[in-house]
Amino acid sequence: MQLQHLLGIEPLQPQQIKEILDLADQYADRNRTSSRNSKVLAGCTQINMFFENSTRTQASFEIAGKRLGADVMNIAMQASSIKKGETLVDTALTLNAMHPDLLVVRHPHSGAVDLLAQKVNCAVLNAGDGRHEHPTQALLDALTIRRSKGRLHRLNIAICGDIAHSRVARSNLILLGKMENRIRLVGPATLMPAGINEFGAEVFHDMEEGLKDVDVVMMLRLQRERMDGGFIPSEREYYHRYGLNAAKLSNAKPDAIVMHPGPMNRGVEIDGDIADDLSRSVIQEQVEMGVAVRMAAMDILMRNRRQNLEEAQR
Repeated sequence: MQLQHLLGIEPLQPQQIKEILDLADQYADRNRTSSRNSKVLAGCTQINMFFENSTRTQASFEIAGKRLGADVMNIAMQASSIKKGETLVDTALTLNAMHPDLLVVRHPHSGAVDLLAQKVNCAVLNAGDGRHEHPTQALLDALTIRRSKGRLHRLNIAICGDIAHSRVARSNLILLGKMENRIRLVGPATLMPAGINEFGAEVFHDMEEGLKDVDVVMMLRLQRERMDGGFIPSEREYYHRYGLNAAKLSNAKPDAIVMHPGPMNRGVEIDGDIADDLSRSVIQEQVEMGVAVRMAAMDILMRNRRQNLEEAQR
């Protein structure tokens, strides 16, 4: 699989997605053993640049790199030269002069990570850019679904909540669509993106109807930091209509799983009892699979990078 960067799900073919998930599956099993560390990335330098706050994504990329033997450096962007007026491109060129092998970037502006990838001579992983994409989140969600359901095709999957502002929703729509699943988008009209009919998904504004007989219920966080107006009347009203509770979940299949990319707003998007119900919720498994997926992605990118460097030296 000749991937130079992982900037989004859109360029990936179904077979490439399967290859990443197959390798991540092996890492997931290995991470549950005492021999979870390896030297796959020994001698490699990984730089994490997070321009937005993150707990799960940044921590899992750091753990993934260290488990693979990389030298991992986290740059506190709020204390970097960006605050002194340095442009993103100049920051990229500065880092490029240090010859890193992997650059992991989260940025509030769509397309910023792609711009960086054009300016550096290393592998770049998109850890979320604006409303555009969050590819490793979609991959870890896919791995969680596949391990829970035994397959990743011909499932009925409901993505619920703030679709308009969610890069997680966009990446999952693309990935799950490529893998031949039937996708439903559930939420208020004010939180549906423009051109929603072009996504090839069914749209529901009624939660009970949208969850009827689905295999997977994927809840999304209300992204208030990306909202510039009154998209919902109140959190209380939103929870009443679109927050996941036992009554609404009863419309899904009896063995339907519940997902959430985190961080959760309990009592707004999801009832705490549902989030903590280990017979239905796979939210903690998503966090666990995040490390495995990021290990797999970095493993593949570095193998390709080494191969390309070897070919260039011949």
